[in-house]
Amino acid sequence: MKTPVIPKNWITIGVVILVVLIGYLYIRGAYNIMVRLDEGVAGQWAQVENVYQRRADLIPNLVSVVKGYAAHERETLEAVVEARNQAMQVQLDPANLTPEAIAQFQAAQNGLSSALSRLMVVVEAHPDLKANQNFLDLQTQLEGTENRISNERRKYAELVRDYNTTIRQFPRTLFASLFGFERKAHFEAVEGAEIVPEIVF
Repeated sequence: MKTPVIPKNWITIGVVILVVLIGYLYIRGAYNIMVRLDEGVAGQWAQVENVYQRRADLIPNLVSVVKGYAAHERETLEAVVEARNQAMQVQLDPANLTPEAIAQFQAAQNGLSSALSRLMVVVEAHPDLKANQNFLDLQTQLEGTENRISNERRKYAELVRDYNTTIRQFPRTLFASLFGFERKAHFEAVEGAEIVPEIVF
């Protein structure tokens, strides 16, 4: 009995189909990994915004309590409210986390942090205010929120690092640019961030 002979062109076609299939599976896998990491960064950015929103929500109550004890510090209180309003106006699209956009967001939040520091100087001059239970509760919540901000920013930085590393590795970098995956920006340390601020309540 004669064994059937497979024509050479069928072998060539089979090899081409196999190579195309392997290439397709690799590209699909790489694309899905980049999508997963991109979504992780976007989700973590939402968490960063969430904790900054929590801080912003505490400020009206804090200002209200301080106003009851230090109404003559009107300029400082107005500066805090204005800084809060400016910080609330800077909203970022997770798909557009460019260095410029992050810098704008960070500048607005730094302005609010600076205004809050000035408010705490006012608090120092009013011992009755420092003993007020509402103020103490708000102070505790604000301190906890600042810790959450730090933690969420750290997690964001880790996810951005993983995402940026993945889209820059060869050969994924070829597909990343083809499919529109671009580097995400990190938060940059502000000048003087290496000096630990002394905050006394």
